[in-house]
Amino acid sequence: MQLVLATNNKDKIREIKEVLEDLPVTIYTRDDFTDFPDPEENGRTLEENAIIKARAIREFCDMPALADDSGLEVDALDGAPGVYSSRFAGEGCTYDDNNRKLLYELKGVPEKKRTARFRCVIAIAWADGSVETVEGRADGLIAEQTAGRQGFGYDPVFYYPPSKKRFSEMTLDEKNEVSHRGLALEKARELLLERLNENLPDDMYEM
Repeated sequence: MQLVLATNNKDKIREIKEVLEDLPVTIYTRDDFTDFPDPEENGRTLEENAIIKARAIREFCDMPALADDSGLEVDALDGAPGVYSSRFAGEGCTYDDNNRKLLYELKGVPEKKRTARFRCVIAIAWADGSVETVEGRADGLIAEQTAGRQGFGYDPVFYYPPSKKRFSEMTLDEKNEVSHRGLALEKARELLLERLNENLPDDMYEM
C-alpha cells in the first residue's frame, strides 16, 4: 500500500511516521512531490478540516491520503482556540505566539479552572473515493508558564496529570502513548490493517 501524509507540518510528519513505520506501507510526504498543495482549512470542525485535507491530497497525488486536524479546547475560554488552534494569535503566528496569547488569556485563572483537552481527528481518503475518520483525545491542564524542550505547538503549556509531565517533557514514544494524535493514529493503524488484509491474495490463506 502507498499512503501520502496530507500535511506540510514537519512536526506532525515526524509523529505520524513514528507510529506507522512498522506497517507494510510506503509513506510519502510533501518532500516527495513538486508544488505540494496546502488546502484551505475552512471547515467548522476538526473533522471537516481533516476530510478537506485528505481529499485534496488524494486527488493531487492519486493515492490514499491521511490527514489530521488537531485542536486545543480550554474550558475557561469556552472551548477556544479549538479549530483555530494553529492560528490563535493570527495568520502567520508561531508556536510561541500562540502560547503567549493563551497564557495571557488565562492570566489569573486558578489551576482547578485551567482544564483543557487536546482533540485529534484523522481522516483517510481512499483510492475508491471513500473517507474514514477516527478521533483521539487527551485531557489535562494549562500550566501558568511554558517549560520543556520536546514536542511542538501547545505542548510546553499542556500538563498531562496521569504522567505528571507536560507533553513537552515527554520523549516522542512517551507522548505517542498518551497523546490525542497518538491515540487517533492507533485507530488509524487499524483502518490501514483492515485494508491491507482485504487486499491479500486468497492463496495467502491456503495451507
